[in-house]
Amino acid sequence: MNEPQINSLLRELQNPDEAVRCHATEELWRMWFMQKGMMGFQALQRAQAFLDAGETTQAEALLTDLTTTLPDFSEAWNRRAVLYFTTRDYRKAIADCKTVLRLTPFHFGALNGLGVCHAAIGEYQEAIQAFRQALKVQPYAIENQRLILECTAKL
Repeated sequence: MNEPQINSLLRELQNPDEAVRCHATEELWRMWFMQKGMMGFQALQRAQAFLDAGETTQAEALLTDLTTTLPDFSEAWNRRAVLYFTTRDYRKAIADCKTVLRLTPFHFGALNGLGVCHAAIGEYQEAIQAFRQALKVQPYAIENQRLILECTAKL
């Protein structure tokens, strides 16, 4: 991925102008989904179609194949983390989120997902830490601020 462009988009996430932040958010998601070109993007779309149809076994198989054949495709790991979250397999989701963050440390989706998974299993300190990291990337993300408050109340 284009490092100067990514750095510019990360700076835009800090901008007080909501339109600028929205553009940067959309562009980062586009870059993550398109990291491996059209082939990778279409595979992610197929996995999502399986998931939407309730065919989690097929979605998991496809995403696992992607993470095996393209181990640096962070969005494949992130999509599998989402799958594991939806099936309440929080430990596997946490492991995949950590892989995403090793590959793409500023992946705000994985940071949020990591926090949500920790919160789901009562690990509120870890959840708060993940949400705080997400806020460093997206300081205007009200959802992460709200989740920090919810987790703090449960301590």
